[in-house]
Amino acid sequence: MPALSSPSAPNEAATPRSRRRHSNESMQCNFAVQVRNQHRGANACQNKVCNEHRVRQRLRLASLICTVLTSCACVQAAPSVWPMPYKSVVPGSAALPTRLSAPPRLKFFLLPRLQSSPLLTTAFERYAKLTFPHTAFSDSIDSVECGAGTFSNANPIEKFVISVSDCDESHPTLNTDESYTIATHSRHGYIPSYVSATAATVYGALRALETWSQLVKFDFDCGTYYFASVTNITDAPRFPHRGLMIDTARHYQPLAAVKAIVDSLPYAKLNVLHWHMADSQSFPFQSLSRPRLWRGAYPHERYTQGDVAAVVEHARLRGVRVVVEFDMPGHADSWCVGYPWLCPSASCTTPLNVAANATFDLIADLLGECTGRKKSSRGAPSGLFPDELLHLGGDEVNTQCWEQVPAVARWLKARNMSADDGYAYFVKRVAATAIAQGRRPVQWAEVFDHFKSALPKETVVHVWRRATNVTQVLELGYNVLRNVGYDNTSWYLDNLNVDWRGVYANDACAGVPSPLCGLVLGGHGEMWGETVDASDLEQTVWPRLAAVAEKLWSAEAHTRDVSAQHVEQRLLRFRCLLNERGVRAAPVRNTKAREAPPGPGACESQRRRS
Repeated sequence: MPALSSPSAPNEAATPRSRRRHSNESMQCNFAVQVRNQHRGANACQNKVCNEHRVRQRLRLASLICTVLTSCACVQAAPSVWPMPYKSVVPGSAALPTRLSAPPRLKFFLLPRLQSSPLLTTAFERYAKLTFPHTAFSDSIDSVECGAGTFSNANPIEKFVISVSDCDESHPTLNTDESYTIATHSRHGYIPSYVSATAATVYGALRALETWSQLVKFDFDCGTYYFASVTNITDAPRFPHRGLMIDTARHYQPLAAVKAIVDSLPYAKLNVLHWHMADSQSFPFQSLSRPRLWRGAYPHERYTQGDVAAVVEHARLRGVRVVVEFDMPGHADSWCVGYPWLCPSASCTTPLNVAANATFDLIADLLGECTGRKKSSRGAPSGLFPDELLHLGGDEVNTQCWEQVPAVARWLKARNMSADDGYAYFVKRVAATAIAQGRRPVQWAEVFDHFKSALPKETVVHVWRRATNVTQVLELGYNVLRNVGYDNTSWYLDNLNVDWRGVYANDACAGVPSPLCGLVLGGHGEMWGETVDASDLEQTVWPRLAAVAEKLWSAEAHTRDVSAQHVEQRLLRFRCLLNERGVRAAPVRNTKAREAPPGPGACESQRRRS
């Protein structure tokens, strides 16, 4: 198992015990390098047993020693967990990896005897398949290929026990505790006998399962799974809101594609699907109160309310919140297909008609189906989208139509309003509707840029423009979601020329004074859909979304240096893990995102020629 701490991670280097540990690691690392140098290429045969086999076994052992250690400088010594655990990691001292039961028991993942959780029972079944994808064949443990001394002599680990403080399975929220610990327990000194995890919530337990699944490896020569080091981990996210936006208006994403992308999010400990449901091109959502709205959808490309509920539940089981967005008053031409009076005129279709109370009645009805018109509470989700956040858009509003259409212009004049005043009136009125229905409105940065502190304090400002003064937003007491758009460190994943290093160089608190960073809730990778449909969604999103994920989960000190060798090494491995799990993640080193490999090669070596 690769090492789990970063050179910049907090450690106990000041203590004598820590100095002894690092010294010991250095000696073991030097030994490993010597083994490689001395035996590389040897294959002489004696008594029909080739030294090649012994060499292979010793090289494997050397590689394991290298990758287990924190400070080793071996070429392949890179931590394997993505994202990097946040709080602390203490590598174990066992020189040899420990086998897992082979084949792993059907009930390898367990809750304590007096606890039960349908959500975790389902997760155990899912993670058994993810953690143990290969068929083990333990009868080959003593074969020449495997060799004695590959694994410790301890009994194999046979169980992973997760203890949860609160087994409530209500929909996760911004305040859900996702912290967890993982510890190994020994009967004979440092040799582990079983592994345990603790978590405050079932959703923290899901994060523990993901970390453990990335620590377990399969040895093909020995035909067994192993856990390469005795490891204690204490972990929690840096930001509570870590997500991906998908756009189902520019191109429809079939339900299977939406669920598949939801499946992939927890692999990087992402916990939000921001669903940009409708835009100028299409309105695919079924409204029961306003049934003609989805006449603005592409033919046969719609989501029924049952479809939406299934996605939200699919996400809940994976610890993923679903935040829906209906962008308004701009980006809403498709609304007027079914209800033409929503637009200022037939020839001037955007923004939505600010002069008609009927516009706001329709919006209240639409949002009411999403919210249930009340706040969700523990054990009582409300509406199709129970999450506390409701995204109302508000970006890129050109108010010229309001000035050009006589009826709207007269309405503004009668109230002593400019077109910009009308914009303020609109976004504040729909925000008040969301608040009255038990939700916190999320609005794009232009809304704040125009109206500053006039916005309700419940508003979350979604910053995507460099022009927005994030420090000012925070100083005025607003929470922020942040993902700067179109530049060389963009988290807008439709920027195909921005590679993972550019994404990783960005930070949700960049330029923000430390005392204000606590008001930043997190951010998203944004997947605008102009050039994305089901055929290329996953390879456009991944693996660059993994860079966003680590920046939002791991400690800032761990992720400050994008040039650190271990970062790319871990990302290469994580991309291969995604592929192994059926996620169509593109090669890490592509010159341009979502391009295919240029030719044959191993997963970790695939790159696009410049």
